[in-house]
Amino acid sequence: VEDEQGQEKEKVVNLAYRAKNETVVGHIAALFTILVWGTTFVSTKVLLQDFTPIEILFVRFVMGLVALFIIAPKVLGWMGWRHERLFMLAGLFGVTLYYLLENIALTETLATNVGVIVSVSPFFTALLERIVNKGNKLSIQFIIGFVVAMIGIGFISFSETGLHFSFSGDTLALLAAGVWACYSVCMTRIALLGLSTIKATRRVFEYGILFMIPVLPLLGFAPEVSAFCNPINVGNLVFLGLGASAACFVTWNFSVKRLGAVSTSVYVYLIPVITAVASWLILSEQLTPLAWFGVALTLIGLGVSQFSFARTK
Repeated sequence: VEDEQGQEKEKVVNLAYRAKNETVVGHIAALFTILVWGTTFVSTKVLLQDFTPIEILFVRFVMGLVALFIIAPKVLGWMGWRHERLFMLAGLFGVTLYYLLENIALTETLATNVGVIVSVSPFFTALLERIVNKGNKLSIQFIIGFVVAMIGIGFISFSETGLHFSFSGDTLALLAAGVWACYSVCMTRIALLGLSTIKATRRVFEYGILFMIPVLPLLGFAPEVSAFCNPINVGNLVFLGLGASAACFVTWNFSVKRLGAVSTSVYVYLIPVITAVASWLILSEQLTPLAWFGVALTLIGLGVSQFSFARTK
């Protein structure tokens, strides 16, 4: 009897240790994803000299889809409407609508406005998770962390440009934040299907690209062949397609599977921080003391929000 109790106790300890390791890996994957996504502005800025936003968007996701097929070539069969509609919605929200809304918003308002407004997505994600997936209530710690992080992001973004509002552009950016929250909620349910993260992400890409095709002519999709002959363009497209799209969507979805949609989405707060620091390091752009203060506040807000999840586990 003592041996059986000892084995049972050891089994429980091993399961707890494994769960802890998976949580740590989930946080690492989320940090990696945000680190890459926070630096994509450099590649996009270079590519915008020869490509339109929709051209960059379509090419990068097609490259990402091809890469995922090479990594996991086995075709995923039809899973029935009940499951397929989850992938359809995830592709529509996370690939097609989110990036289209964000790109159009960038033409209507300042990039700083878009960066701040899109960072509201973790709050929307928490609300939708609570409503749709019966997730945890919004704790006071999460709300405090959200407010502190948003103040910090505001300091980072508006320390030099000041406040400028555009109803149409800012509204589109807010819609993009809501759409990303919808994508995160869909991925929470997809994670329960037991599929590999790569295959699930590939299916999302398939539907995302499919929904994107009808709007290509309307948004001026007509890339010049000569633009693909430039090694700099090719290098940046590879980075966006293989890194920011294929690899990062897999690692992000992996984090959602391990940590949950809300805990993972909180890392979105870091994107303006990484963008600001990357601008300082790569483009030699100056950061004001107020912006550095914003960086500190954002990190504190992220820590407070994540601590609220740690306490509920």
